[in-house]
Amino acid sequence: QVQLVESGGGLAQSGGSLRLSCSASGNIDSRAIMRWYRQFPDRTRELVARITSEGAVDYAESVQGRFTISRDNAKNTITLQMNGLKPEDTAVYYCNYLTTATSYWGSGTQVTVSS
Repeated sequence: QVQLVESGGGLAQSGGSLRLSCSASGNIDSRAIMRWYRQFPDRTRELVARITSEGAVDYAESVQGRFTISRDNAKNTITLQMNGLKPEDTAVYYCNYLTTATSYWGSGTQVTVSS
């Protein structure tokens, strides 16, 4: 079992910044890919960013150049630095832990961006 706890969400103004964190605990596989997803108010879901155990990253086109994902394997945490926020970034952000055998999700953190 792996437990994921997100933090750092909240309210930001357009153009502002927020930093999300995800802390993992339990039976951690250091090879796991860590991902951030978001679910919009209309309930559609988007893969925002992912990072491999080696640090390779990729991003959704909608956040490219504005968001940065990073991970600290020693602390079992990942972060999502979000700059240049837009109202369309408003969503619930979820941390996801993925291996070839399993997938775990956090409970999500709300990000609301006002115009």
